[in-house]
Amino acid sequence: MADLRKRVKGRCQLTTDGFQAYLMAVYNAFGANVDFARQAKTYANIGGHLNPAAEERRYSVAKGCLTVKTDIHIGNPDRALISTSHVERTNLSVRLFNRRFTRLTLGYSKKPENMKHSVALFIAHFNYCRVHSAHQQTPAMSAELTNHIWTIEELLASPN
Repeated sequence: MADLRKRVKGRCQLTTDGFQAYLMAVYNAFGANVDFARQAKTYANIGGHLNPAAEERRYSVAKGCLTVKTDIHIGNPDRALISTSHVERTNLSVRLFNRRFTRLTLGYSKKPENMKHSVALFIAHFNYCRVHSAHQQTPAMSAELTNHIWTIEELLASPN
């Protein structure tokens, strides 16, 4: 959270999931200078029944969301924007396109330096080379950082 705070200019809206440690981390990093909400979801297991012991061990997809509990903790967040869906979708993209983040895989990094390089390549490709179907352009084009879709060769030749 302290690292996030350094990267954000001014006040922002922040939503976390139900992980308890986020509460104190947000308070410590942002103080009162944030609009912060927590959204906790409860999922059913494959059989359709809630079983907390089984939830900790399973690797399969949950059958569905049973409840969503939203609590506002700091400031006045816009209720229409309180959501963890964006970060959940980003996490899915990371796991799909970078096997180092997939559970039970042999594609892990033995050295932190290799993991750093893998993440940097993923982020650069995701933002400059991959056209996103919702917008028909790359995020870098949307942010006006470039005016075209980069090739892999162009990405690898870039000094940054």
